[in-house]
Amino acid sequence: MTANRPLHLAAEIGGPPHYDAGHYLSLARLAERGTLDFVTLGDSFARPGPDALAVLSRIAPATDRVGLVPTVTTTHTEPFHVSSAVATLDWVSRGRAGWSAEVSTTEAEARLFGRRSAAPAAALWQEAGETADVAARLWDSWEDDAEIRDTATGRFIDRDRLHYVDFEGSTFSVRGPAIVPRPPQGRPVTVIDGTGAPAREPAARHADVVHIRATTPEQAAAVRDDVRRRAAAHGRDPAALRFLAALTVDLGDAETTPEPGLESGPRFAGRDSYFRGGPVDLAELITRWHRSGAVDGFHLTPITPARDLERIVNGTVALLQHRSLFRTFYPGGTLREHLGLTRPASRYALARTAGEGA
Repeated sequence: MTANRPLHLAAEIGGPPHYDAGHYLSLARLAERGTLDFVTLGDSFARPGPDALAVLSRIAPATDRVGLVPTVTTTHTEPFHVSSAVATLDWVSRGRAGWSAEVSTTEAEARLFGRRSAAPAAALWQEAGETADVAARLWDSWEDDAEIRDTATGRFIDRDRLHYVDFEGSTFSVRGPAIVPRPPQGRPVTVIDGTGAPAREPAARHADVVHIRATTPEQAAAVRDDVRRRAAAHGRDPAALRFLAALTVDLGDAETTPEPGLESGPRFAGRDSYFRGGPVDLAELITRWHRSGAVDGFHLTPITPARDLERIVNGTVALLQHRSLFRTFYPGGTLREHLGLTRPASRYALARTAGEGA
């Protein structure tokens, strides 16, 4: 690893649902102790369990540095509400929020809402991309200095620095502006799994972090190159995207057993992205893939979170740190800073400034 290309690591803290916030808090603090970039918490309308956004909002004030990235389903939800909820998470975490966009493909999930039938994956991912687009526009709709808070005059905001987004999507429209002030990061980090073909285009257009499920560095590099080409075609800087290999890990041994409900194998990823071995073996795999240049790091899903995350942090991460391959402290306070991403300016502020200078 060179100084210009740091290794990034993230971990999933979900599993069989728990209804005690302390369970998730202890895992998030463990990941923070290992200086992981962020933790994710999976969510789906197809399974029971607490709301990931609500859980990580509870965890946010009790952690200091680790990024918090809930899965947010864009199907059957209101884009305006998604934007507001993620912006709120960014505020309560003081700039450590992201969100992982996902879609609902089954008729059973559609029946939970009764508003429309299930749709093909291509249409759902188009809608997900539009949700990511309008969310970014809503986060930009308050300029950074829109809040005045002048008690003497009774003015809370400068209305000239609030903007309508007037967005028309294929299945929804949003006028705006947002009801939440611009988040500390400007725009919270957007994460999309770009492995499947339908998700490639929204990942290229809107993602900051792209997850890739692959069995070899060559497979991962092929997906990365495809997403980069698409991003460049949309006028984005491909170097501004971060690519993480998604891997389900089982660091158990003969003396330990998975949590109840996970005895049959990994639940979060296919066998094509499943690793079983020891913490040292995992460190070797991470090192080899990262040095190949195929990915910027790994998103690890422990098959048994309470057991395997501890082994990742105290075993794998400690070894990578000892070899000077992974940091020992956070470089900043926000998730964007952890990932080496710049804070974007509001598009509306840039347009207004350009208009004033014309």
